[in-house]
Amino acid sequence: MIIPCVDIVSYLDEQLKLQVAQLKEKNISPKLVTILLGQAPEQLSFVSIKQRKAEMLGIDFEFLNLSNTPPFKEFLGQLLQIAQNPSTTGIIIQHPLPEHYDLEKMYTLIPSSKEIEGHLTNSYFQFPLSLSVLSGLKFIFSNEQTPENAVVDFQNDIPFFKNVLQNKNIVIAGKGPTGGKPIGKSFAEIGVPFTVVDSKTTNPDDIFRSADIIITATGRKVISSDNIKPGAILLNVGLRKEEGRLMGDLDEKSIDQKAAWYNITPRGFGPLDVSYLYKNLLQSARLNLSP
Repeated sequence: MIIPCVDIVSYLDEQLKLQVAQLKEKNISPKLVTILLGQAPEQLSFVSIKQRKAEMLGIDFEFLNLSNTPPFKEFLGQLLQIAQNPSTTGIIIQHPLPEHYDLEKMYTLIPSSKEIEGHLTNSYFQFPLSLSVLSGLKFIFSNEQTPENAVVDFQNDIPFFKNVLQNKNIVIAGKGPTGGKPIGKSFAEIGVPFTVVDSKTTNPDDIFRSADIIITATGRKVISSDNIKPGAILLNVGLRKEEGRLMGDLDEKSIDQKAAWYNITPRGFGPLDVSYLYKNLLQSARLNLSP
């Protein structure tokens, strides 16, 4: 069966619209600043998606596009200026970034209340894509499978996830900084064990075949009906192009009859990821966390 991500997004966005209106009644205007280095069409497209969602929700959106990559020290100066601006509620920096950029030093400059993607160790927030994956699992395992019941409140939902996932064999394919790594971090915080498969894993298909839940974040085709067991749950956040079409890490046609649940790509967890980004942004504004 297909996880109804579109319905979950629609419900969550309506709730966010209401919350934005309530904040503005209190003279609080959430504002996201998005920073992009370079002019990569794919990254510009991702920023455009975030901007359209911000406009739809009534959220202020500022886009800083540095077409030429500045020296790291110069970039840190610009980032610090943005972070110290009282009107800035949240900051995101589009990946990928230059290899010589020190990510830890970079994110440390952003106050934890404004680093709404959860890269910091002491962050108030979970990575939005992690919340999207957990949202899919919450929908599947809830007694009533409705969009309302699928929305994740991470801290309050930890007992639920511990209970439904404690005996599941979970595999995460990929360990990138905007995919598998932060998703694994969220599972670790819940206290649920999982296995990571990456390009150096010698027996990935054997590991996949034994998994109850597979989360893929590779940008490559890694899952088909041949390497999953019947009734597996497949959650994809990876994105690749095949013959000009955007696709996920799953061969959706071949796994349709074998998997118990899966999400389609595109129009799967990607839009939900953006909605959770703004859910984090509103949480920051609501709690008045900014210094």
